[in-house]
Amino acid sequence: MGRGNPKVTGVLPIGLENATKIMSYTTNAGKEYICVMQVHCDVDEKTLVEVVKKFEGEIYQRPPVRSSVKRRLRIRRVKAIDLLEVKGRLALLRIESDPGTYMRKICHDAGILLGCGAHMRELRRTRSGIFTEKGLVTLQEVSEALYLWRNCKDESELKRILLPMEFALCGMPKIIVDDMAVNAVAYGAQVMAPGVVAYQKFNKGDLVGVITLKGEGVAIGVAEVSSEELENMEKGEVTRLKRVLIPRDVYPKAWK
Repeated sequence: MGRGNPKVTGVLPIGLENATKIMSYTTNAGKEYICVMQVHCDVDEKTLVEVVKKFEGEIYQRPPVRSSVKRRLRIRRVKAIDLLEVKGRLALLRIESDPGTYMRKICHDAGILLGCGAHMRELRRTRSGIFTEKGLVTLQEVSEALYLWRNCKDESELKRILLPMEFALCGMPKIIVDDMAVNAVAYGAQVMAPGVVAYQKFNKGDLVGVITLKGEGVAIGVAEVSSEELENMEKGEVTRLKRVLIPRDVYPKAWK
């Protein structure tokens, strides 16, 4: 859980050590927010719904003045935006969007369309990729778990809090490779058809997770073929590697 601003809270996945390699792929998946927008005039609910629905789909958005990215116009996709509740001039919104979509800018732009202005009062990120509020822990809990581990040799709390790196692969189709192919991939070799033991359905160009027979994360790659094509392949490349996750020489070397 992260708190970059007292009015902004919610889900912030954090990777440790080797798991940092995978975070950019998982956090770039869709996000969901609950947002409180304050409108600067009295507006009926029907009008509010009509205005916020205009932000569904692809929108042009320039990041706010106080933002961590370059302020250039860019396109973001808002999958869904729903008005959950209205209380006076406060509107509760649920928004599903691409990463990098600024909710406070949506509130500001909605205010322009309403003709009286609006701003974001509070924001909570309720989902980041496959990570949701289920199992969410606070930084205080992490701090206490570290204290127990360092000072009392009690790792039970850390084990309860930490998730295996492979959990982050849940949002993408998987390819299982033979033990004899793992070390070659660890050294940067592409996943070849003879080394594939099993796989889930995927399309050419999809991001896929490569795992061992034990379920250990080996690599992330882009599929060079679809799973239907792979079914009839006896040789050839299956993926183009994006990131190797497993250390070298954990599995035996199978080439000369």
